[in-house]
Amino acid sequence: MKKKVLASLLCVAMAATMVVGCGSSADTSADAPAADDAAADDAAADDAAADDAATDDAAATDDAAAGGDYHFEIIVKSYQSSYWQAAVKGVEQEAAKLGVTYNCTGPNAESDIADQVNMLNNAINVDGVDGIGLAACDQSACLDALQAAMDKGIPVVCFDSGIPDAPEGSVLSTVATDNYGAGATAAENLYAGLKDKIAAATAPVRIGEVNQEATSESIINRGLGFIDKFAELAKADGKTVAVIGNDKYVNDAKAETVAEAEADIIIEVAVPAQTTVELCATEASVIMNKADTIGMFGSNQVAAEGILTANENLNVLGTDPETSVLAAGFDAGSVIKGAITDGKMYGAVTQSPLAMGITTIDTLYAIASGQTVSDVPTQGYWYNADNMNDDSIAPNLYD
Repeated sequence: MKKKVLASLLCVAMAATMVVGCGSSADTSADAPAADDAAADDAAADDAAADDAATDDAAATDDAAAGGDYHFEIIVKSYQSSYWQAAVKGVEQEAAKLGVTYNCTGPNAESDIADQVNMLNNAINVDGVDGIGLAACDQSACLDALQAAMDKGIPVVCFDSGIPDAPEGSVLSTVATDNYGAGATAAENLYAGLKDKIAAATAPVRIGEVNQEATSESIINRGLGFIDKFAELAKADGKTVAVIGNDKYVNDAKAETVAEAEADIIIEVAVPAQTTVELCATEASVIMNKADTIGMFGSNQVAAEGILTANENLNVLGTDPETSVLAAGFDAGSVIKGAITDGKMYGAVTQSPLAMGITTIDTLYAIASGQTVSDVPTQGYWYNADNMNDDSIAPNLYD
């Protein structure tokens, strides 16, 4: 069993690495079918690798019983969105296949950072815990707890979001989407849809970005990836860009920018006080109400749903850049999928939370079995009304 689990992990890592090595060049405008096919092929490869990690044959049944002595504590960011429910489903499925026990907890909302830290500290104190899977809400709030886990010899695997400043040796693996690259994928596709309108503009135009917070690595990197790629594409077309709004994103963006008064394109970044759809909608409404706004990006399910909620009153979103504002989302869920089907949202980037949950359990099992592990990067894929029902995309579009 140990060899099978390690082999599965290596398959996932190799497949994901090949996708990341390709960067986001395969994800282009929905107007370019060849690019969509390439993205679909990549998605199929990633999903095939995840399936390998998830599938044990009958010969492994006897070995699985040995895993019954392993117990893992899993802490998600919240149960607020169906994304985390899908990740927990992956944890549940793989734990059953490997014969391990687990306990899954998470705060009510991703802004409840102190609650999550308390959950992490409680997990460290569970008798007989063999490892912890952590999707951290905040990059810095868990540092002391991670040191405590390492001092007690408890391995930690981060998933969805990494912790760059974690005490050395405290996090043995990070299973996460290449969030910066996924944000860039959203920018590439949204820019392609707006390219002609930007080129023909005789006055500055505005792109809104709603990020539910500015503390977790995953959300920050998606937002920055979007900003940097959009600005890069605009510069290649001879346009200047200003980034305004939330200080974290303004200050950390690598893009070459100019002052707002000198810009052809203004990227306005908004972050609500708390991570709720309603407050994201309030922030989105402010930007969407401006006459020069031509595009919007919501960097996760909550933010994307906030943009759609704002549109219920404004009715400005659509798929024709000449008559409407184009919106790109992130993640899935019935609201986002319905909006794309109905032509209210231009498209979105999806992850595979189910595979992420599966791989987290696989990685913890390998560590508990004495194996050496490394980071496992996964990719995000652009989907729209044209490809969302494809066999290579649909399994990632959780409700």
